Amino acid sequence: MSEIIAVIGAGSWGTTLADLLAKKGHAVTLWAYEPELVQEMRVNRENNLYLPGIRLADNLRFTNDLEEAYTGCTMVLCVVPSQLVRRVMGSSLPYLPPDAVLVSASKGIELDTLCTVSEIYREILPPELFARFAALSGPSFAREVAQEMPTAVTVAAASLEVAHRVQQAFNSSFFRVYRNDDVVGVELGGAIKNVIAIAAGISDGLGFGHNTRAALITRGLAEMTRLGLAMGAQASTFAGLAGMGDLVLTCTGDLSRNRSVGIQIGQGRQLTEILGEMRMVAEGVKTTESAYNLAQKMGVEMPIINQMYQMLYQDKPARQAVLELMTRNLKAEGV
Repeated sequence: MSEIIAVIGAGSWGTTLADLLAKKGHAVTLWAYEPELVQEMRVNRENNLYLPGIRLADNLRFTNDLEEAYTGCTMVLCVVPSQLVRRVMGSSLPYLPPDAVLVSASKGIELDTLCTVSEIYREILPPELFARFAALSGPSFAREVAQEMPTAVTVAAASLEVAHRVQQAFNSSFFRVYRNDDVVGVELGGAIKNVIAIAAGISDGLGFGHNTRAALITRGLAEMTRLGLAMGAQASTFAGLAGMGDLVLTCTGDLSRNRSVGIQIGQGRQLTEILGEMRMVAEGVKTTESAYNLAQKMGVEMPIINQMYQMLYQDKPARQAVLELMTRNLKAEGV
């Protein structure tokens, strides 16, 4: 089934997914906030700002007008940073077709409200439209997908019909989409892994080895699972693509923006200086604060998240944070 798809957000991931969908034969319009970026993509068929070196599909259309993007669409894919979801989708409400499927590929937790992305949509969308909500997540660097390297992700939706439709729309010979009904678990995995990836980068920046990174990944997984269970998620989700899969990729891959931020912190650079030089968003920085506050609200113990919050927002030295993690009271390994 061919879809008419509005892709909202022309960062590296939004551009990559728009290109993938267009090459599958869907009618795709990619919305970008910056008019100059829209013009560049129209003329050069390339997003030189966020995805340089990748030629975009000839049938992919571009706009910075929300109404134009949504006209006639049967599916919406929103890929804006999580802290902008409420603003952008709120502005979109007058134009959203009432029978469209709405897919979110944003990863994070809203700072002001501590809402997951699906909770933001639940608050702002009419119930009949939210019933067709789905979350797409999993281990997927945009550039590798754009280069058509084999990748597997998951789509989570309360409706089996919606999940199946998203699978059909996105699945290709190099992009395999599994389905899941645990929206909360898939979203939390995609959000918390970015914080653990900064921690893994700090470890690398400090000169620690594979032992340390493996410990962070494993205990980070335990923390995200613990929070997920407290919020009604399924433990099995965190052993899958949106949990362990995305966590391993983001903590180890050289294309990880969050790991890159951590490496530079571990090497002694200031966070404000690092972020000032970045074009793209490292979601884990703000998610560190929202995850810390969410854990406090839910009464969930998350030692790595606690130390990350103190490092990023209270100037705790990284080596002191490591020492405190290693010298905590001894306990059983269970989640």
